[in-house]
Amino acid sequence: MISESLRIDVHSPVPLHAQVEQLLRDLLRQPEYRDGGLLPDEVSLSNRLGVSRGTVRTAIGQLVFEGLLERKAGIGTRAKPLKAESGIGAWRSFSREMARKGITVENFLQEYQFVPVPAPIAAALQIQKDASAWRLDRVRGWDGQPVLRTRSWFHPRLGLNGKETFSQPLYEVLRRETGMVVSHAREEFKAVAADAAMAKHLAVKKGEPLLLRCHIVYDTGGRPVEFAEVHYVSARFTLSIEMRREGK
Repeated sequence: MISESLRIDVHSPVPLHAQVEQLLRDLLRQPEYRDGGLLPDEVSLSNRLGVSRGTVRTAIGQLVFEGLLERKAGIGTRAKPLKAESGIGAWRSFSREMARKGITVENFLQEYQFVPVPAPIAAALQIQKDASAWRLDRVRGWDGQPVLRTRSWFHPRLGLNGKETFSQPLYEVLRRETGMVVSHAREEFKAVAADAAMAKHLAVKKGEPLLLRCHIVYDTGGRPVEFAEVHYVSARFTLSIEMRREGK
């Protein structure tokens, strides 16, 4: 049953879909749903909360995107089972995925600057090669050790102004500030050697092997909104890839 405490505040400045999303997060903490129980369907939720079915669908879609919910045709929607290792889907919300595994992510560095975009990244974002854009650099880790350095370039289309704070998951901040909803990402991986700057950021020796993960993130319209480079200290973190056969 849906708890009577799950209510929408129509007078709140928080958008309805964001309120529904938070209510669903609270719902997933209840044993019934945490242990695999099916969530009520969209119609039941929309009637109970007094919002449109589209609003509920948007909120559910975000949690599916984050990997917290899974949908199966003909069955319904339920909490996605937790896994022991970290999968490549962590780009959606790295800090939240780590929190689910009992790891508290620490920020060792955060810089947010409006700078010229290098030509290869401008091409990936489909913007002019002489354009400038907001760039977010972060070094994060846990247990007092840096584990990864993330450098994100944001498309000028988003209209960022430099006043954004990133104390919450990145894509939640972007959605709140710009209305943009991310849909999918294209990933590339390769091994690289730490240069002097990266070695200093990640507290490793110059020349030590790192895993470089590049991804382009797209909105629901298929337009690129972010290009990110993530350098991992492979001795401190492992990425896993789950593969499934589709069809027969």
